[in-house]
Amino acid sequence: MSAPTYDLGKLHGGMRLPANKLASTHDPIRKMPLPAQLILPIAQHVGDPALPIVAIGEQVLKGQLIAEPGGKLSAPVHASSSGTIVAIEPWPVSRRYGDKAPCIVIDCDGEDRAIASVTDQPAWESLSANELLARILQGGIVGLGGAVFPTAQKLMQALSCELKYLILNGVECEPYISCDDMLMREYSAEVLGGARILMHALGLDLCYVVVESDKPQALRRLGEQLALLGDARIVLKQVPTIYPSGGEDQLVQLVTNLEVPSGGLPTDVGCLVQNVGTAAAIYDWIVQGKPLLSRITTVTGDGVVHPMNVEARIGTLVADIVRFAGGYTEHARQLIIGGPMTGKAMSTDLVPLVKASNCVLVLSATPSIGAKSPCIRCGDCAAVCPVQLLPQQLYRYSCADDEKKLRLHGLTDCIECGCCDLVCPSHIPLTAEFRVAKARIREQADEKARAERARFRFEARNQRMETEQRAREQQLAQQRDTARQAGPAEIAAILQRKQQQQDGD
Repeated sequence: MSAPTYDLGKLHGGMRLPANKLASTHDPIRKMPLPAQLILPIAQHVGDPALPIVAIGEQVLKGQLIAEPGGKLSAPVHASSSGTIVAIEPWPVSRRYGDKAPCIVIDCDGEDRAIASVTDQPAWESLSANELLARILQGGIVGLGGAVFPTAQKLMQALSCELKYLILNGVECEPYISCDDMLMREYSAEVLGGARILMHALGLDLCYVVVESDKPQALRRLGEQLALLGDARIVLKQVPTIYPSGGEDQLVQLVTNLEVPSGGLPTDVGCLVQNVGTAAAIYDWIVQGKPLLSRITTVTGDGVVHPMNVEARIGTLVADIVRFAGGYTEHARQLIIGGPMTGKAMSTDLVPLVKASNCVLVLSATPSIGAKSPCIRCGDCAAVCPVQLLPQQLYRYSCADDEKKLRLHGLTDCIECGCCDLVCPSHIPLTAEFRVAKARIREQADEKARAERARFRFEARNQRMETEQRAREQQLAQQRDTARQAGPAEIAAILQRKQQQQDGD
């Protein structure tokens, strides 16, 4: 086993936050019983929504493809259990507050009958990179760390770069969330198996599995499994428990001391980052033939009776998951999908668990925030910004709607981690301001693009009309020249043809 490495690059900024994870990691992962109904959004990934290929009233089996990729950047959706398609309709989802999205609704039959698995599949070691990528795409696997970028397309993009390292991200730095910690404790073989498959697909000989310093049990289990595996290409690394060290760019800096360029990707510096849950899902699909039908999610907070980590089917309602965890306490006041820093507050628990749902957080009270006051330019926000931005300047330009200055000062590099909000003595909701400013910039960019397309069409139309006008003028000139050179009989014949054309019209 490779000994864990502790001497890593230093992360600029960040914060040490209360973990609040002991309550949900006290017991092993619990598998949730099959619910009565499953709600499966067709857009559980970045890119184009999947296209339903089933009809209302159709019987489906567990693992059956029910929506195929809808474009070059898309991912399929599979039935999480057997049952009957009863609706394909908009349903509230956890993507945005109060948002609805098209979903496929399955009434489960309780039998959980699976589709016949494909037999005689060749071992993954014998497959080429393209063959492996094609199989990964069929499994509906996306990034389970929260970004939900289709994994096959991410790997395809990475293959066009000069890669040096594969980094498996087991850094779960946001408070309350512990699903990856428990995954590494109980499914370490699947995590490392997925790492080997990814290395084979990418042609890499070095993989870092990165774990935070506050996860000794996960690190120990990975180390024990790695010793059994005997693969010297996989190295365990441990990083300080500082939020947001789990961000892709921050993790690359911590592990390799390389800095991802502004507006760039980790692949620009030779790194590909994948979540440990994504690696385990790849192993389950490629080795065991199980598409992405369920995920481990943390159910926690002082508004839940029994905090725990559960393995639940994709499409299970959050209400059913909370009920399985003992229900709400009498003091429950706020429901968040995700963590307290980057999660989304929900007004209903009738939303389905999706591939991105790593946590269901129920709190007894909304955090008290003081009244907003003018910025005193103390610089605390800049000190904790992990991207080394100047939030106080960005806020100033945001208020002035100065797109040029916002771009110049790197607004698009903001990862919306919320550190600046926590330290601001003026209680300015900086992250919310930056989200609005980003939306305005995107809207302005869209307007410019539309105007440019309209200008192009206008100029093309004018050019076409000018070309047609010149052609008509040339034709008339040729007719005049012909008429001048023609004799009386030819002129009479031309006039007769024109008269016949007019009579025919």
